[in-house]
Amino acid sequence: MEPASDGTAGSSPLLIVVSELDPVARAVSAHWGTPESTGDHVDGVPIRALRPDVLVLRRPGLHIHDEELDRRLPSGLTVRHPTLVFPSIHRSERSVPCLTVHPLGNVGPEAEIGGRPRTLAPTDPLRMADALRRLGESGVRIGWSATYEATHHGPALGVPAMFVEIGFGELAEPPSEAVRSLAQVIPELSSDPKDRVALAIGGGHYAPHFTDLAVKRRWAFGHLLSRHALSELDAETARSAFEQTPGAEGWVSARAEDAGHVALRGVGMRLRDNEASRRGESAPTTGASGT
Repeated sequence: MEPASDGTAGSSPLLIVVSELDPVARAVSAHWGTPESTGDHVDGVPIRALRPDVLVLRRPGLHIHDEELDRRLPSGLTVRHPTLVFPSIHRSERSVPCLTVHPLGNVGPEAEIGGRPRTLAPTDPLRMADALRRLGESGVRIGWSATYEATHHGPALGVPAMFVEIGFGELAEPPSEAVRSLAQVIPELSSDPKDRVALAIGGGHYAPHFTDLAVKRRWAFGHLLSRHALSELDAETARSAFEQTPGAEGWVSARAEDAGHVALRGVGMRLRDNEASRRGESAPTTGASGT
């Protein structure tokens, strides 16, 4: 993997949120043991320091319903603008073993899996891209693929957050190799300022187009609005998705039909796939294509 240009040192801290009810979160956390307490607490539970800027907080409930957790954090941590990372089980109809990364929120008028209708949490596009790339490389070693997922569930939060997941189908527990991968990758997450940030528009729920772009090129995506979500997208939520993708220069679409959505009018500029350099190459000189 290419070395990141800047690490977590000097940037916002990571707060890893471990749901006691989630089998992946419990298994990943077990790899870290019981780090030393920072002296801060949330609802009586200590925040622990895996590293100076990598913190761990255990929560008794289910993460998708841990609404506004950021409001419970100590002020000394809040002012440092932490990114929350939720290790989690991934469930799907096909039960295909996989590793996934996705932002939080609900695009449409329903909020069946936590969060609030038409409400999107802030994202951390650069560290999401790093998570995807690192998981992809570790997944090769165990024969698993890593992919973005589209924005699709809660909790509702006011700070950047992402879910990093293991889908293990019908197995009784997450495979140790996949658990080890998450335990190694999450504390290492970093931001590479050479990446270009954009909103992702269209494509399938598992976002193969945008996964490929982030792995092969210097694209880092914040919110990913799937083709299914576009059927429910309104102008206000489209603006919110752009605003909650910090550093976004515009948006990239999976296909031309997605680019014509009426809610995107006035929301950034349309960018083309090849406007980000291939990883390992110099940045291209092309500009935004406009709408």
